[in-house]
Amino acid sequence: MQLIAENLELVRGGRSIVRGLSFAIAAGETLTLVGANGAGKTTVLRALAGLLPLAHGRLSLEGGDSEREIAESCHYVGHANAVKPGLTVAENLAFWAAYLGGSRTGAEAERAIGSALDRLALAPLAELPAQVLSAGQKRRLALARLLAAPRPVWLLDEPTNSLDADSAAALARLVDDHAATGGLAVIATHLPLGLKSARELRLGSGER
Repeated sequence: MQLIAENLELVRGGRSIVRGLSFAIAAGETLTLVGANGAGKTTVLRALAGLLPLAHGRLSLEGGDSEREIAESCHYVGHANAVKPGLTVAENLAFWAAYLGGSRTGAEAERAIGSALDRLALAPLAELPAQVLSAGQKRRLALARLLAAPRPVWLLDEPTNSLDADSAAALARLVDDHAATGGLAVIATHLPLGLKSARELRLGSGER
């Protein structure tokens, strides 16, 4: 599988934010997007996720499901955690698992949710309403859906926001494991992530 961007131009608010951007990332690879605030990191991720139309250029996912849009093969975790405060931690994760990975049912889905809670150190909090969680715990819950409903392409926007050092290290292990099993990831970050291997793409100035 390979995600290919060719000569992208991205426009927001009537202004060209990114122009002439090309890159390719294959299964087993991680690409970090770096640059100053306003360089277009979030804009690029939103375009890859299908949330922002291309003004020019082409995106393709070679080796993916030809009957699915690229966005259907992607997990996008943005700045907002998309946590439902009235649901418990486990119920939030079950919702996302059903919404994003509906092919899993019964015991298989429960095992995936349980594993995600364990990997993000959320199992002791599973029955708590999400509204009582700290900012870091909510961020871990948002990231847990990467495991509860597997998809080959991860698009992560500043994923370490609100995470302590231990949680950030756990996230790095998740990304490394994802790549090691044939997944790929594109991550916007302004901090070193501690990944085993990642290519860096530096974006220029613009308005994010």
